[in-house]
Amino acid sequence: MPRYALRIEYDGAPFNGWQRQAGQPSVQGAVEGALAKLEAGLPSIAAAGRTDTGVHATGQVAHCDLSRDWDPFRLQEALNYHLKPAPVAVLAAARVGDDFHARFSAIERRYLFRLLARRAPATLDRGHVWQVTHPLALAPMQEAAAHLLGLHDFTTFRAAQCQAKSPVKTLDEITVEAIPVPHGTEFRFRLRARSFLHNQVRSIVGTLERVGAGAWTPGDVKDALEARDRAACGPVCPPQGLCLAGVGYPSDPFA
Repeated sequence: MPRYALRIEYDGAPFNGWQRQAGQPSVQGAVEGALAKLEAGLPSIAAAGRTDTGVHATGQVAHCDLSRDWDPFRLQEALNYHLKPAPVAVLAAARVGDDFHARFSAIERRYLFRLLARRAPATLDRGHVWQVTHPLALAPMQEAAAHLLGLHDFTTFRAAQCQAKSPVKTLDEITVEAIPVPHGTEFRFRLRARSFLHNQVRSIVGTLERVGAGAWTPGDVKDALEARDRAACGPVCPPQGLCLAGVGYPSDPFA
């Protein structure tokens, strides 16, 4: 059966996450429903990452096995037709080898988290940013984030229900930038790693926000990391500001 990789964008607001669940709307369910309109009885698809409820994606990658030899562009167009009106779009489709696996072949995941600091409510970006009404200081958050870069035991920033075999992960990149917006500031957190623990990004951003607000010092984040204790973590921020921005492979299947 020919195998295809799909690059997928979606608004996570109306879904209970990526993973298919009985009686609950999911992104996987929406994509598999569209595929079923093209070919019946297909096996389930696999994704690079199982995003949680309310989390968005601009660069999710999944793969599927089809019985027909589809032209990738026609497959993309057909899927987008059948995905309407769900807020899900296939940005690209590509024929890949049988050894390609969306999850296990990936060598990095990239996440973007958007935090809006202003008193006026978010309008155009509502549901796509975490909004706080108090100002935040950029430099202390950048200093605190530097303590998290590299190989660490991230037990502190790991959800209690995380099923990963080990809390030890390498955070290859973490940056924080401030972008002026009307009557406020948008802070963008970019994180890159081979893989992440459950709620790791949201736990990190929620903790860094406390630093920006002045409730924590950058040194407190270092101490929390070294504590290797979930109780030492700051508050976990809400999901709506989080977006899976991309997945990297040894060679780009969509090149």
